[in-house]
Amino acid sequence: MGTIQLTTAGFKQNVFDYENNKEWKYAGELPAIIDFYADWCGPCKMVAPILEELSKEYEGKLLVYKVDTEVEQELSAVFAIQSIPSILFIPVSGQPMMQKGALPKHVLKEVIEEHLVKDAG
Repeated sequence: MGTIQLTTAGFKQNVFDYENNKEWKYAGELPAIIDFYADWCGPCKMVAPILEELSKEYEGKLLVYKVDTEVEQELSAVFAIQSIPSILFIPVSGQPMMQKGALPKHVLKEVIEEHLVKDAG
C-alpha cells in the first residue's frame, strides 16, 4: 500500500477530529505513523524511503501517513511543528508520541515494535 498523503480534512476523518473533540481519541483501527515533512527538507528526503519500506513491511498492521507542512499549515500548527522531519507515532489506544529529527530505520522499527504493533497480529 505504501505511504498515504494526508490532508487536514483526512486527518480529522481518519486520525483525530481536534475541532470537535478535546480528549485525544484515535479514530483509526491500525496504529499509525505520521511524517511531517517538506519537499525542500534534506533529512525528510532521507526518511521518506525508510518509511515507504516500513509501510510495506508492516502492511495490514500499521498505516504510514505523510503531511506536507507547506501545504497543510493548519495541521502543522495544531501539532506546533517547529522542525522537520517530525514523526508522530500513534498507538491504537493511548497517547501519541512525537519524535523530531530523521530517525534511522532500526530506531523506527524499535518504536514500532515496542509501542505500536506489540499487541497486533
